[in-house]
Amino acid sequence: MTALKYSRQRESIKSFLLSRYDHPTADTIYMNVRKEFPNISLGTVYRNLALLADLGEIIKITTDGADRFDAHVDPHSHFICRNCHEVLDIRMEDEDFINKEAQKKFTGQIEGHTIQYFGLCRNCLSKEDGVSEQAQA
Repeated sequence: MTALKYSRQRESIKSFLLSRYDHPTADTIYMNVRKEFPNISLGTVYRNLALLADLGEIIKITTDGADRFDAHVDPHSHFICRNCHEVLDIRMEDEDFINKEAQKKFTGQIEGHTIQYFGLCRNCLSKEDGVSEQAQA
């Protein structure tokens, strides 16, 4: 396999993602990276995001809305709001226990896992509670 050619645009995409914890979409990444590289195309951003995900340098999070991206690849889970599609990190003290429990039931070799939780985020839940209270009044 040939070595991957260095790309300033790809490094800019990765740096932008590392500075964020809100799991931006490709469009958000594109709009921000364009500030440094005005001639970058949306296609270039998508190709580099796919490459970085394939290399394991970022995580692609598929939602009902647009895909989101996360450059923080340390073990953690994600929560996806079914209403606004916000993606939030969930960090637990021992993420590895899931691999250990699964390994007890599996004869192959488990190397990792991905967990996504779904429901309503705090903001959407408070909006729903506010609507319920208004309906009762």
